[in-house]
Amino acid sequence: MRIQQVGADVLLDDDVVLVGDNEVALAALPTAAFDLIYMDPPFNTGRAQARNTIRAHADPDCTRTGFGGRTYRTTLLRTLSYEDEFADYLAFLEPRLARARELLAPHGTLYFHIDYREAHYCKLLLDELFGRDAFLNELIWAYDYGAKPRRRWPAKHDTILAYVRSPGGHHFDADAVDREPYMAPGLVSAEKAARGKRPTDVWFHTIVPTNGNEKTGYPTQKPEGVLRRLVAASSRPGGWCLDPFAGSGTLGAVCKQLGRRFVLVDSSPVAIDVIRARLGPEQTTGDEGNLRDDPANRVRAAQT
Repeated sequence: MRIQQVGADVLLDDDVVLVGDNEVALAALPTAAFDLIYMDPPFNTGRAQARNTIRAHADPDCTRTGFGGRTYRTTLLRTLSYEDEFADYLAFLEPRLARARELLAPHGTLYFHIDYREAHYCKLLLDELFGRDAFLNELIWAYDYGAKPRRRWPAKHDTILAYVRSPGGHHFDADAVDREPYMAPGLVSAEKAARGKRPTDVWFHTIVPTNGNEKTGYPTQKPEGVLRRLVAASSRPGGWCLDPFAGSGTLGAVCKQLGRRFVLVDSSPVAIDVIRARLGPEQTTGDEGNLRDDPANRVRAAQT
């Protein structure tokens, strides 16, 4: 894995993490090179997203009581956060989505991950950029966690909009996707029940478990199981996948598991640190802080 500052052209000869503005990074990537692009932008909720990491330790002088009557104290280790508000969200997305379409191979697919507040606006924008005939699916990822308001139906799903570069010419390997149990196994044959069924466009999948090895502490980390379905179905072994809003690097982790190559982009130093810890070892190209100004570290864009 190579870490490279945004500002230099990108050669697709190794898995790459690009540090900096993703609009600039997308312009430096080779056109028509990617089987799959996964975009999980900030959801424009209008509030800061944050996750705290704490450590609990015994303290006989503290009044907080836990299991078995033991008293303990908690210490804040770190806070991960980012602002999630844009004055004009679609104006922010439009150039990035337009360039994403150019970066897709003729058989490529874009998966655009968004929540209910913006999904309908974003679909209209994607229809305009890709064409309505390029729309493949609206995937619903349903989960059950967080607040449960009493005066409306609790919002417990995200939307993933799928668009292809060439309508009818996209790669999709249904057999590569893990199957799931039938909801009523008694209504199908024993053979079918044992094999399971292909997932539909509604996915029930838990969030990242708080006590699992997958957890990084990043505020908006997505579970590997959700991205694994996308990568398995819509990319070929050895194919290139791109995430311009990499966050905790889940796409990269899944690509490593499935034998795909990846390019991740993020401007947050915290995100880059999480990706380093999760996906290393790394080879940094020169002085990461000065790559933009060092001509020796520039490489030609590769067409694949």
